[in-house]
Amino acid sequence: MIYSIEVRDLHFRYLNKEEETLKGINLKVKKGEILAIVGLSGNGKSTLCHCISGILHNSYKGDLRGDILLDGRSLKDLKRVDIIKKIGIVFQDPDTQLFSPTVEDEVAFGPENLCLETDVIIQRIDDALKVVGMENYRLSNPNHLSGGQKQLVALASVLSLEPEIFIFDEAMAQVDKAGRTSIKNKIEALKKQGKTIIMIEHDMTNLDITDRVMVLKNGKLQEFKGSL
Repeated sequence: MIYSIEVRDLHFRYLNKEEETLKGINLKVKKGEILAIVGLSGNGKSTLCHCISGILHNSYKGDLRGDILLDGRSLKDLKRVDIIKKIGIVFQDPDTQLFSPTVEDEVAFGPENLCLETDVIIQRIDDALKVVGMENYRLSNPNHLSGGQKQLVALASVLSLEPEIFIFDEAMAQVDKAGRTSIKNKIEALKKQGKTIIMIEHDMTNLDITDRVMVLKNGKLQEFKGSL
């Protein structure tokens, strides 16, 4: 069986650390599955996300061993542009992800860098903003939006790339109840489209939409049994 994401004996150690952050991670995620990964701060949840999304692949920041496969293809065999098309990540703090003067420019940035045709880029902007309900803010400055709205724009910028896999790295940590509800609804809609989702979470109330929960503790990943 070919999995949407498969991690094989993954080890990662930051260059300034003696101990490994990730110690032999093995993980299989089916297409269309919502998997949550929980754990205390400092246990490597974001590091695992950055490895899977290719951010730390061949990075000067540390030593990575093992293999990560996206739809059966190793990251080692994929070009950076292929990884970007395959997997998108929404970070905890949208301000680290937003830098353009308008919402429209923000959502257009990814498709423009893929050198898509202008009409295709416009259509992707239209579609992404409609999905997240931010059409009326198209010409707004992201800096003037609320935290929840910024997170929706960050999601739209990822949606415009049309990836098959989404990672939400504690993306609901800085938004209010209404914002969390909106993002969770969008995640469930993505699942219905057959997208694969990994949610990195610390808030257990956000786990109600997941199919499966695993815990990362002391660098190892295991099935969640209700205790961190």
